[in-house]
Amino acid sequence: MKKVKVNAYQVGLVFKNGAYKKMLLTGKYWFWSNEIVYVYDVTKPFIAPIELNILLQDAQLTEALYMIEVKDNEIVLQYENGLLKQVLTAGRYTFWKTVIKYDFVRADISKIEITENIDRAVLMNKLVAPYVRTVTVESYEKAVLFVDGKYVKVLDSGVYDWWKNNIAIHVARADSRQQQLEINGQEILTKDKAALRINAWAQYKVADIEKAVLANKEYDKQLYVNFQLALREYIGTYGFDELLEKKETIAPFILQSVKQSAEALGVEVNGFGIRDIILPGDVKEIMNQVLIAEKKAQANIIMRREETASTRSLLNTAKLMEDNTMLLKLKEMEYVEKIADKISSISVSGNGMLIEQLKQIFVSQK
Repeated sequence: MKKVKVNAYQVGLVFKNGAYKKMLLTGKYWFWSNEIVYVYDVTKPFIAPIELNILLQDAQLTEALYMIEVKDNEIVLQYENGLLKQVLTAGRYTFWKTVIKYDFVRADISKIEITENIDRAVLMNKLVAPYVRTVTVESYEKAVLFVDGKYVKVLDSGVYDWWKNNIAIHVARADSRQQQLEINGQEILTKDKAALRINAWAQYKVADIEKAVLANKEYDKQLYVNFQLALREYIGTYGFDELLEKKETIAPFILQSVKQSAEALGVEVNGFGIRDIILPGDVKEIMNQVLIAEKKAQANIIMRREETASTRSLLNTAKLMEDNTMLLKLKEMEYVEKIADKISSISVSGNGMLIEQLKQIFVSQK
């Protein structure tokens, strides 16, 4: 015979000639040589030495075990004393009912929605994360959800968690902030066949995510074409000179023209403007010549106006001096003073005729 001791927090399983007989609790036991006793630590998971269904025929053993069966489309979160210990995948698991507090949360991962009461922190745990797919929709984005290629719903900004499985999930996003569209290098003919190159800009924002993503492909490119066609329609209606006169009306016309087609694309147009109108080289040279001629004509007009005013002033002065001898003498002295400012010294020589001449200038003759 042989002696077997089963300590506290242990369980023994007795087999006789390979057949299961009974379960032993704490104590000391004697057995014949044809009997084998397997001793298990009840603080650890139980791994059956034979087919589990055979052991579970013993009601006492069944009562002492937690038995967890996990299907192919499930996972089970195993907690020990409130802490996540492991994730159980498809299979059968047994744990001893003992001082360790076990909790099990079963999750059906054949669907995408996480309806189980599982905290997000647990979903982000490294043990669970491989079974979860996470999508973040930023605060400035709008998004739509497709499941297996079918439209499901619009997603608001936030973080979304779904079970990871063979169901295809696609999230289409659109930036809901105001965006700018550059419409550059547009070669357009006016009504009188003048070739112009126009650079413009437009501002828009996505207003209806379902129209923008579901009903249209590459809505931004379609919007670009709509602006391009509206611009060509307007420019082609006017001749070159008429277009330059009405350039302030281009933006309102384009905005009104594109508004309806933009709504069909799910976007709202907020602004449009012409940045540059570039003329061909020969037309630019002609325009420069016209501008120079206009400025010269304006300069000539101003010059003639000033000359006329100056002549009129001289005439008025002459009339005043003709009627007033003293005024004439004052004017003569003014001129002499101006001449004297230019002379540093005067040398006088001769028979005194120069003095008489100066006296005639400065002294009035009675």
